[in-house]
Amino acid sequence: MFSRLVKPQSVAGIAKSAQNFSTSSQNNVKVAVLGAAGGIGQPLALLLKNSPLVTELSLFDIVHTPGVAADLSHINTHSKVRAGNGPEQLKESLKGMEVVIIPAGVPRKPGMTRDDLFNTNASIVRDLAQACAEVCPKALIGIISNPVNSTVPIASEVFQKAGVYDPNRIFGVTTLDIVRANAFIGEAKGLNPTQVNVPVIGGHSGVTIIPLISQCKPAVDFPKDQLKALTERIQEAGTEVVKAKAGAGSATLSMAFAGARFAFSLCRAIMGESNVVECSYVRSNVTDAKYFSTPILLGPNGVQKNLGLGNLSPFEQELLKAAIPELKKNIQKGEDFVNKK
Repeated sequence: MFSRLVKPQSVAGIAKSAQNFSTSSQNNVKVAVLGAAGGIGQPLALLLKNSPLVTELSLFDIVHTPGVAADLSHINTHSKVRAGNGPEQLKESLKGMEVVIIPAGVPRKPGMTRDDLFNTNASIVRDLAQACAEVCPKALIGIISNPVNSTVPIASEVFQKAGVYDPNRIFGVTTLDIVRANAFIGEAKGLNPTQVNVPVIGGHSGVTIIPLISQCKPAVDFPKDQLKALTERIQEAGTEVVKAKAGAGSATLSMAFAGARFAFSLCRAIMGESNVVECSYVRSNVTDAKYFSTPILLGPNGVQKNLGLGNLSPFEQELLKAAIPELKKNIQKGEDFVNKK
């Protein structure tokens, strides 16, 4: 089902394919980036500015946002750019927004786990989600801020407390795991990585990342030892980048690429395009974990249909068993953060 519904495209390809939608302002989407001056936010904003899908780009951060907006506004594409700088301008930045992408937070450093980021990033996501719940509760929200396994439940709890929660509108952006899986398998098999499509389910850290290589299109096959090594590389790819940057940050450029791909898919779905599918970490009853990433058919109101797990190989079934307890723990941690007295 996954392979029939979606054909993988590059970000440039997705943007180019949208040209025919860009003739009328009503067919374009207003997108906000919260954390726009950061390592992910700036290249993400650049990719969004370059897309005919985006008619207005609202950038927010606590510092330096006017400079980023001024820089991007000099690019001769049709989207308008505006800046919100500092907490007092947050709500104004969200007015009228249809898609909100949140990369705000601190990056991971060598020796840190995504869980180590929790205390700082949890507060940031809580406060940004609160503003979204007040100003643009019907927007489709894509959360990049780590640890995604916990920050998505945080945002959901905030929306519930505000009385505006719609589980179909809040997404954890796990697209980087798919992008990496496609790249690594393409490299290993000598395939064009833009033509490789691997669903990645579960969560967005360590053992919760479950690449479904048995469902890869085109079909690929690996000996057991290579399959195990490839799976572990996909699960720990973030650490690979953190180590290579040697204290200078975590995955920013690849994350911006993946975040833009997901944002474009939300825009295309809002505009009524059919058969838009992305894996995403959402509220789910597919497994025993309250939140879980699977291929999602997107529609104008967010999740149109959860496409589920598909057929898992015995190896993938074992990965699933290992992931669920960790996911439940991460989810509980996020919910407890919002509900603590």
